[in-house]
Amino acid sequence: MKVNHTRGKELIIQTYLHKNTDVPWVPFAGIHAGHLKGYTATEILTDKVKLLECLLEVKKAYHPDGMPVIFDLQVEAEILGCNLRWSDKAPPMVIDHPCSEDMMIPEKIPEQHEGRIPIILDTMKSLKNEIGTHVALFGLICGPLTLASHLRGTNFYIDLITNPQYAIELLAYTSDVTKVMAEYYSEVGMDIIAVVDPVVSQISPVMFDEFLRNEFSDIFSHIKSLDVFSIFFVCGDATKNLEPMCTTHPDSIFIDENIDMIHAYKILSKHDLILGGNIPLATTMLFGTQQDNMKYVVDLLEKIGPDNLIIAPGCDMPYDTPVENVVGVVEAVQKPDLIRKSLESYHKEESDITIELPNYHTLHKPLVEVFTIDSEVCAACGYMLETAIDVKKMFGEKIDLIEYKWIKLENIERAKKLNIQHLPCILINGEVKYSSIIPTRDKLYSEIEKYL
Repeated sequence: MKVNHTRGKELIIQTYLHKNTDVPWVPFAGIHAGHLKGYTATEILTDKVKLLECLLEVKKAYHPDGMPVIFDLQVEAEILGCNLRWSDKAPPMVIDHPCSEDMMIPEKIPEQHEGRIPIILDTMKSLKNEIGTHVALFGLICGPLTLASHLRGTNFYIDLITNPQYAIELLAYTSDVTKVMAEYYSEVGMDIIAVVDPVVSQISPVMFDEFLRNEFSDIFSHIKSLDVFSIFFVCGDATKNLEPMCTTHPDSIFIDENIDMIHAYKILSKHDLILGGNIPLATTMLFGTQQDNMKYVVDLLEKIGPDNLIIAPGCDMPYDTPVENVVGVVEAVQKPDLIRKSLESYHKEESDITIELPNYHTLHKPLVEVFTIDSEVCAACGYMLETAIDVKKMFGEKIDLIEYKWIKLENIERAKKLNIQHLPCILINGEVKYSSIIPTRDKLYSEIEKYL
């Protein structure tokens, strides 16, 4: 096999054209970009000067072949009336839903001068001028299902069952928003448009087929008409929806650690699609060593090979990800044979954290545990937790509720002890009841009632 040793934007393009190349590297730095220059997530997501400064530092530190300009799935929702809660080390979080009480279909389409769109577009233009000739730039957009969830809240998962016509109409509207945002980003020179829709991992293939197949097919057809490449980006365990996602004809699909890369690669290969991902965010990038990150990458390359693959974090990197861990990924991507040899005697250290689980059989009342990546960052996690909180309000003091975030090392060990395979998930008295599927409030209420 002839190997193209050109790195950067040309490598990304050759990969999307299905040419034999080296494997590209795309760091989804997102809020982590602020960490590199000492700015908070809020600062870089609201200040174009600081955002540009941090993005240029990502380029300098991590030598990307491609990179996103911003990773924030709340931009569109904020313009459409959702209030946000801001954080120093996480993207903003939607805290209310303008359509939660009334089944309305908004008419407003975000315009280029509204909200934070001017900050994003100006930064895209500046970055294009600075590095756009040799680094592929990614524009990330909130997908239609997640945006509908932002607008309607957890009621939307009930709508999918009890008010399907309304759900179809709301998704048609949010899809129109997605297409317009793609136009804005392509006009300022983005090379790849990523439709990021984490909530897709939380619905069944039947629902995907009924509510989303046509919308996503239309979105990716529209992006193709803009003469840019496309990504269907989904977080969580979307294994069940991989095949349906492929039939919407994106150019690539990016996944996180909840999905087995080998399995995903086999499915995507049948459809001649590029696979992107899936370095684990917490266990490897945040809490692992540099060698852990190197080993994950070289092992992945050995299992899959270089064709039709892009190495990237599974999602937006945690703010406090150690720089040396990301540098280790760069070394492994660019010098896999050398790094593989250097790791021949390396073995990952086991955690010495001791976790004591509750005695679930002697609890005085039901204990609902929600394991999330981080409900303030992951939309799918947030809406699963929100459903549990809604039900907690209904039961009051009759039940206990706790969230365990994957961004804490002790919670990772707790999940291992409970043999939790995928996130997010809901447990009742230590039993996994919902894994990578957001239940309706009624279903969760009925399940909890069995334990009272």
